[in-house]
Amino acid sequence: MVKTLANTANKVNSYLKSNLDGRPDVLYKAGAHLIVNGGKRLRPYLVLKSCQMLGGSAKDAMPAAAAIEMVHNFTLVHDDIMDNDEMRHGVPTVHTKFGMPLAILAGDVLFSKAFEMVSTSKVKNQQVSSGLVSRLSRACVEVCEGQVLDIKMAEGKKIPTKSEYITMIEKKTSALFEVSCAMGAICAKKPRDVANLASFGKNLGVSFQITDDYIGVLGDPKVTKKPVGNDLREGKKSLPILLAIQKADPKSRKIILKVFGNSKATKSDITKAIDTMRDLQIEKEVRKAALDYAEKAKRALTNYSGPAKAEMIALLDFVVTRSL
Repeated sequence: MVKTLANTANKVNSYLKSNLDGRPDVLYKAGAHLIVNGGKRLRPYLVLKSCQMLGGSAKDAMPAAAAIEMVHNFTLVHDDIMDNDEMRHGVPTVHTKFGMPLAILAGDVLFSKAFEMVSTSKVKNQQVSSGLVSRLSRACVEVCEGQVLDIKMAEGKKIPTKSEYITMIEKKTSALFEVSCAMGAICAKKPRDVANLASFGKNLGVSFQITDDYIGVLGDPKVTKKPVGNDLREGKKSLPILLAIQKADPKSRKIILKVFGNSKATKSDITKAIDTMRDLQIEKEVRKAALDYAEKAKRALTNYSGPAKAEMIALLDFVVTRSL
């Protein structure tokens, strides 16, 4: 799986490099900064494999694959600005390296270039181009809506319900996985299959984020490259934390809440809170939630076959089981 992803990433990277070039040079360097310094290219991979599964060619889907990666990186640039994060992929964030004004413009140029990628000048077929623009623009709106839901969730004192959390990640995270698969079907000129492919991507995206949130709280810091309990200390209202707070007895809840959203929490307090969460066996519930969405994703591809389908299912399994 890792090798297959790497091969696709190399092809996508080459295409991105040739299309992220212009003047002033510094603008495009800033726009490409995160792209050249990391990322697995999961979303472009889904565009290409969805297209191939339906009989289309990777060449025809490459502009759409590049577009989704540009949009994804646009969200990362602006997300880092909003969160005031200084590092991503082991390198300084765009606003840290290039300054705030240029980082905002770098995000904007990535967003604009993405739509240039799916315009008729790149895609050639007007009907396909129109379908890609329509789906991608809708997904971008959903990402913005999800980001606001996440901000409101973080700011509020109320602990959100599981349903509210799922709604937020369906928009903020899953929307780009969903549109990746839908765009692959559009590139293959198979409009009747768009709904099935979109369903696969949407459920994969939810499963991905649930797993990612588990790793962010209880994952091995050697793997995550983040301090243990980082999301808990930052007050991130993710599913593992919500479940822990809901399941805990008053004594355990007090231990968890002492660290939750407390940037000054001591190492001892964090360790105690993490141990308390582990004792609550949160992993089992999080695993079940992630696997439930993975099964929904698999059911969406029931009527398909071939190597590309096998590779998409392998990606799904990789995403869900990477650290559970």
